[in-house]
Amino acid sequence: MPCLKPAQFFTILFLVFITFGCKETPPQEVPPNNTISNSYNEKHRPQFHFTPAANWMNDPNGMFYHEGKYHLFYQYFPDSTVWGPMHWGHAETKDLVHWKHLPIGLYPDSIGCIFSGGAVVDNKNTSKLGTTTNPPIIATFTHHDFVGEKAKSNDFQKQSIAYSVDGGYKWTKYNGNPVIPNTEKIKDFRDPKVVWHEASQKWVLALAAYDRVKFYSSPNLIDWEFLSDYAIKGDNRLWECPDLFPMKVEGTNEEKWVLIVSIQKEAPNDGTATSYFIGDFDGKQFKCDIKDQKWLDYGTDNYAFVTWNNIPKSDGRILGIGWMSNWQYAQIVPTEKWRSAMTMPRELKLYNVNNEFHIYSSPVKEFQKLRGKTTALDQMTVTEEKELQGPFDPTQSEFEFTVNLKNTTANSFGIKFQNDVGEYFVIRFNKSDGKMQVDRTNTNSNKFSEAFYKNIHAAPINFDKETMNIRLFMDVASSEIFINNGEVNFTNIFFPSKKFDKVALFAENGTLDISKSKIYALKSIWN
Repeated sequence: MPCLKPAQFFTILFLVFITFGCKETPPQEVPPNNTISNSYNEKHRPQFHFTPAANWMNDPNGMFYHEGKYHLFYQYFPDSTVWGPMHWGHAETKDLVHWKHLPIGLYPDSIGCIFSGGAVVDNKNTSKLGTTTNPPIIATFTHHDFVGEKAKSNDFQKQSIAYSVDGGYKWTKYNGNPVIPNTEKIKDFRDPKVVWHEASQKWVLALAAYDRVKFYSSPNLIDWEFLSDYAIKGDNRLWECPDLFPMKVEGTNEEKWVLIVSIQKEAPNDGTATSYFIGDFDGKQFKCDIKDQKWLDYGTDNYAFVTWNNIPKSDGRILGIGWMSNWQYAQIVPTEKWRSAMTMPRELKLYNVNNEFHIYSSPVKEFQKLRGKTTALDQMTVTEEKELQGPFDPTQSEFEFTVNLKNTTANSFGIKFQNDVGEYFVIRFNKSDGKMQVDRTNTNSNKFSEAFYKNIHAAPINFDKETMNIRLFMDVASSEIFINNGEVNFTNIFFPSKKFDKVALFAENGTLDISKSKIYALKSIWN
């Protein structure tokens, strides 16, 4: 999502725009590594999630793999910790775990500020903006004209491109921008993401247009032809950050097409979230049974999830990342120098379960290199509560439990994190209603946002199995939960006044049977 903000912030944000303007600015210096390392000890700062060194960040943008490096661009405002005129911040990683901060990739200009989009490696040089021996990287993005928005012209968002011939570090904006004008004058018309369609030998672009996705095709990434729309009849929710790509169904040669769409309201736990559709794409139209809309993550804090382009065939994975926040409260969370984090990079897999397609999502395998000391626990039966102890920090660790559901008699069981000032974070599994609950309502006595604290969040869980695998990553002020190898995912942030230093398993009205478990202390990626 490029920059949709709550209505109450509009006036402030426009004043910010007037102050700073959408002007091309010389590249900024990146802070020295030792400075970044020291600053990453701030309160609430994640230790193994990507965060900017300072200031505001939201959606991941322009993600591609090239010459051994995964590039991540992101919506960035370098002058404040709240949203403002958008730039593309830039970072790269060789292993999807350790990140290197780079100078800003794209700056606002006379056409507008730089909203969300994607990037592809034009390996065949179809654009003729590079050479066959040095193919260009093409970024597709939305130009947002604040002046046009204020004048209520409704065509203030247009699609443009920029290209790089040095691997994605220096960018030149195409002198024929915009390449897709907003002829229909759609107010929310943004977030172009491109994929190569092998059968038609053309590029296909997916674009969010308020309550639908529009598809375009091009032979050269410059000249675009409209193909079709995809929408849910009667749906008036705002759609953003579409991502279209093919996936093989695990264990078969069957190929399906996936359309990821982030939704601005009425997500499973209110606010924003990322959904997906599984269907077929013939080079012109995406077709899908509407009931197949599903949620990539049931938590409130995984939005604008998109995938990397140009992953080598020798790797073969579908890899993506999301923005770990929610527009209900993103601008007012209690972080001082920086604002927002990305989720852990995840691998997506497509399964056919009882003739219904589902995407499973799990952390990339590269995170195992962060594992430090291991606490292995034998089979245990928990009656009421059992504190877990070992050489690990409860909020910088990976927990893995296998629950023997047949031998578990408790109707409700889970895991609780707490500190000595009475704040706590609870993950609860209720067999009676078939749900997992995540309760952050008491994670801080100073409740900075009614929307943040008002509800206990939930996701459906299938308890009709012999065992359930729970994999949980805790990182200072966030949790990412993966049930049964990514069948259900749940991401939440929280901001305790003091770190949670105690963790315990609990069972209510019965016993909890754990057949095996391990807890891994995780190293910081910044030290």
